[in-house]
Amino acid sequence: MIPHLELNTLWVYMAGSPLLWLTATLLAYRIALFVYEKSGRSGLANPVAISVALLVLVLWITNTPYSVYFNGAQFVHFLLGPVTVALAIPLYHQLEKLKRNWFALLLGSLVGGVVGIGSAMMIAWALGASPLTVLSMAPKSVTMPIAMGVTEKIGGLPTLTAVMVMLTGLFGAAVAQYIFKWFKIEDDATQGFALGATAHGVGTARAFQISPEMGAFSGLAMGMCGILTAILLPLALKLLGVI
Repeated sequence: MIPHLELNTLWVYMAGSPLLWLTATLLAYRIALFVYEKSGRSGLANPVAISVALLVLVLWITNTPYSVYFNGAQFVHFLLGPVTVALAIPLYHQLEKLKRNWFALLLGSLVGGVVGIGSAMMIAWALGASPLTVLSMAPKSVTMPIAMGVTEKIGGLPTLTAVMVMLTGLFGAAVAQYIFKWFKIEDDATQGFALGATAHGVGTARAFQISPEMGAFSGLAMGMCGILTAILLPLALKLLGVI
């Protein structure tokens, strides 16, 4: 049997290797994907949510700082850029549908953005949240890099916004299919656009698990809502005298 001290020494050595946390990230997602498939691809067994929970548990048990983990997993983070650009490929295959429905898509982005921002701020205000928290809640429905940048610009707390963005995405991806079923919304493009407008990147990942068309329109909504929020939210708050 290996002495306890030697095990600790081995762990310290392994924890310093970037390959360890890259492997842990891929392994966690593989386990989450297995659970997702076994659940019949239920939205409640979202692979992103499960893999995040597994990694948080491992970091907590091993007392590993996030900075150490990120140093190893940053290759996955780097791939987010190319993957985001690659969303244009499935969207290109829906070009004819985009041409026919461009006005409805633009209007849907505006309405979705306004409702998402307004409802978040009003709920936070009604629950007695501080002005700082209310501002931090405003961009919770857009993708995290844009949301954190917008929050910083309007005087909110980017860290709080990051948490709310993640929770919004996970919750939206988990319950969206049940909501669509309840309201009898069956069109893949409509479902995808709604997912992207409300649950950003996590919702888009969920949409691609269902169909390429749904994923394409989800990616479109994520991009459009993010751009409109980044431009219009700070401007609207300035005109209202909030910031």
